Amino acid sequence: MKRFFPLIIGYCLLSCSACVVFSGATSAEEYYTIGMAYFELGKYGEAEIWLNKARLADKTKVASEYNLGRIAFETKRYTEAARYFDKILARDPDNVMALKAAAYTRIKTGDLNAAEDLYNRVLALVPESADDGYNYALVLYAMEKYDRAEMILSKYQFALLENKDVLLLFARTRRALHKPEAADSYAQWLEANTDPAVHYEYAQVLEEAEFYARALEEYRKVLTELPPNSKEPTKSSLHYTIGRLLLIADAESEEGITELETAVTEGFTDTETLEALLEEENLSEAHKDAIQGIIDKMKAHPTPEAAEPAETESADTEQEEAGAAL
Repeated sequence: MKRFFPLIIGYCLLSCSACVVFSGATSAEEYYTIGMAYFELGKYGEAEIWLNKARLADKTKVASEYNLGRIAFETKRYTEAARYFDKILARDPDNVMALKAAAYTRIKTGDLNAAEDLYNRVLALVPESADDGYNYALVLYAMEKYDRAEMILSKYQFALLENKDVLLLFARTRRALHKPEAADSYAQWLEANTDPAVHYEYAQVLEEAEFYARALEEYRKVLTELPPNSKEPTKSSLHYTIGRLLLIADAESEEGITELETAVTEGFTDTETLEALLEEENLSEAHKDAIQGIIDKMKAHPTPEAAEPAETESADTEQEEAGAAL
């Protein structure tokens, strides 16, 4: 039955259009109905024509402008979408739907200060809205207002238990605040979900808390679950991380040096990081000598990546930033 739904709407749409054209009717409600029928079909250009007619009448003005804003948003004209929602809010500052739409649109335009203010207004009107609380906290997190983000998320304990995105943001916020409870939040997320990137974050949190054995266990788990061609983290950087942690946690172990050598074999090229590792107080002199030997070999036989001119890397970075800006 579902497959015929668009055809039925299309037939009704044509019938309604004919009704308006041939009868000479100019009802704003009819304009709005036709516009929304086109909207449901995804024919946004046609929908805009009819909704712009409907918005001229007071009784369909707000609904038409709201849906014109939705069309602008769906077609990635975010600045235009924001203008529609702002027009509604200028007349009705407590219109919750317009506030939510305006706030989310401001995230897309990158105006996080405006998004923060709008979400604050939303939650003042509907404090029980966990979805809006999450979006608000997401904005605060992006603005590095971690204390405020944690406070907002803490109000929605049921959502933390039921929504994996809310719980993960909560864990990341606590980590940004250097709270030991972050480890518990990550562990809670991983009880019901799996993601090598999150396991990696969890391992980092455990290491920061000096739970080295548990951190090593998580790093090794990431290594086994890492998808091919992963860029963050890479297989080589994970071997380095495991090797570094082994050397710091156990001054007698030779396994750490083996892991560093494996990292280089897998493509690790960061000699500066290895040189910084030599400054660790817990390293034995024998381990320092072994690391220096690895560094000397890397410098004597650089990989193509390590030998690539710095100018190329800089140009690539600038190109990526320009692409991101677009």
